[in-house]
Amino acid sequence: MTTTTQRLLDLAAAVPASHDADLLLLLREASELYQQGLQELRQNIEARFGALPTADLVAATAAAGMPGDESSERTELLLLLALAEWELTPAAMAYAQIAEDAARRGVCLIPEE
Repeated sequence: MTTTTQRLLDLAAAVPASHDADLLLLLREASELYQQGLQELRQNIEARFGALPTADLVAATAAAGMPGDESSERTELLLLLALAEWELTPAAMAYAQIAEDAARRGVCLIPEE
């Protein structure tokens, strides 16, 4: 079975040979995998940090370089922690490269109006 990371790396390798509709399909799959990976990590972060007091969550988000304060919802703080960790993973970096390459070629998931 292919992991999310491996599949995103495979998709990143396929970008140079992809064009137009194929590139859009590749970008859609990569986006879904990105969201799936972030969701899995979010659940892991909730299990690891969910019992911490809010003040400790705020301190952890600050240490991770993410915004957050005592008025933030706990779910938001946990998501910020997950996002900070996720963005450093090879999977997230591969997705960022895919999205950047696609954007340079005028391919985007958000339709133009």
